[in-house]
Order: sequence, then C-alpha cells, then structure tokens
Amino acid sequence: MDSRDADLKRELDATLQTRKELGAEYETELVDSFMEKVEQRFNDTADRQVRRQLAEQQMAAARGTRPHGPGRPGQGPGVGIGFGERFAFVATSLVLAIPLSAIAAVNAGGLPGLVVTWVGIVAVNAVHASGGFAWLRRLRREKSTSEWGE
Repeated sequence: MDSRDADLKRELDATLQTRKELGAEYETELVDSFMEKVEQRFNDTADRQVRRQLAEQQMAAARGTRPHGPGRPGQGPGVGIGFGERFAFVATSLVLAIPLSAIAAVNAGGLPGLVVTWVGIVAVNAVHASGGFAWLRRLRREKSTSEWGE
C-alpha cells in the first residue's frame, strides 16, 4: 500500500470517528471535507502525470524524436503518426469523397455505386487509423536509408 493511500485511509478513519462523536447532523460537512481531500489528492496525482508527460514530450522534441503514447512505447497502431498527419488524411479523403460520390452515383448505377464508394472510403480510413499502412512507412524508411548508404 502506498503511503498516500495510508494517509487517505487514516483521514477516512478520522472522519468516521468524528462522525460517531458529533452525530449525523455534521455528516454532510464531514463528507464534504473528506471529499475535498480526495479531490486534492486526485488533482495532485493528475498534475504529476501531466508534468511527467510534458517533460517526456519536451525530451523527445529535444532529441528530435516523437514521444510514444502512454504505456505503449514503440507499439500499437498509429505509432509515429502525428495528429496532423491523421487529420490531413481524413480531411483529404472526405474532400475527395464528394466528387467520387457524384461520379459513382451518376456512372456506377446510382445507390449501389454510391454504397460501394463509401464502403471503400470508410475502409481506407479504418486501415489508416489502425496503423495498417505501417508497412508502407517502413518501406519508405528503408528505401531512404538504402539510398543514403549507397
């Protein structure tokens, strides 16, 4: 058990003991006081975590690398893909969806062509969001390093 948890347990025990001594008429104030302490503990913990993540991001920026997500260093979908790249990909696909939808509706038989087009758009975005294009990024990275090595 963490010492902070032990402190909080002692606070709870003291609050319950005080409630026994003072009676039910002070229960609301005692509960409010205890909840303020819990909230302060939560805020302190959250502040520490935010400061730690900010420090990790600053260190990664100083090194010229990208920080990894919490609990997933170098693993998982979308690693190495920044928010800007994801946003640009989705925005581009939605902008291109307008003329593709019009072409599909007019030339590909109306509703069935439109449905096929949108299934394709959704599938491409889903694959991108899941990190399915990691092989392409890896291929590009290998190609660029092999060009420098020659």
